[in-house]
Amino acid sequence: MSNVGDEFQQQTKYQPGATIGEGSRGNLRPEPYKTYPDSAKVVLPMFEPDRMMTLDETLHERKSIRDYRPTPLTLGQLSYLLWAAGGVQRAERGYEFRTAPSAGALYPIETYLVANEVRDLEPGVYHYGIRSHELEQIQGGDLRRRIAAAALGQATCAAAPAVFVWTAVFARSKCKYGQRAYRYIYLDAGHIAENLALAAVSLGLGTCQIGALFDDEVNKLIEVDGVEESVVYMSVVGVPA
Repeated sequence: MSNVGDEFQQQTKYQPGATIGEGSRGNLRPEPYKTYPDSAKVVLPMFEPDRMMTLDETLHERKSIRDYRPTPLTLGQLSYLLWAAGGVQRAERGYEFRTAPSAGALYPIETYLVANEVRDLEPGVYHYGIRSHELEQIQGGDLRRRIAAAALGQATCAAAPAVFVWTAVFARSKCKYGQRAYRYIYLDAGHIAENLALAAVSLGLGTCQIGALFDDEVNKLIEVDGVEESVVYMSVVGVPA
């Protein structure tokens, strides 16, 4: 195997005097929101945490949790977690900014959910429709074993009531930043995952972020092509055991 990681690091460096944003071609910029117009929709309810925690408290409490009680998430909790991780926060100057930062405000990350046990939500795979703050069903059924197997056999994916799956639509960032975009995409995913981790703590929940996964198996499960769009990161969420 070639040293592709080392080569990538060297080939995507910015150098003084070089053209920055060499991939910028506005007419090729894809849509900023992915939608599933023919899917069944689940409207997410408004939700406010019972007790507001300070940032200092959440930072002291956050840790990776791999063992969970057999307690379902509520749809309200899920709604808040989806918004907190990467939902629309405000609209300014013609842009809809989100809770997590993104290079160039291009937002290449899409959020999918494998719902194992969420009250008032059929088990299955869903896409988070960010603009409308709703879930779009991709497929139904108990997928605990498949998502755990796709995560290198990590049983926590079957035990947790919900698994967040983050993909990247690469062209959203590449249209401006070229090959350098991949650096920003992975950073964007990290920002979102940390938002989720801290929001979960504020609700008395736990998370564990997952980077060890079989890309193709996860992509098949959430029905993306793995080329134009592919999984980059995952996290489980639930009530700590």
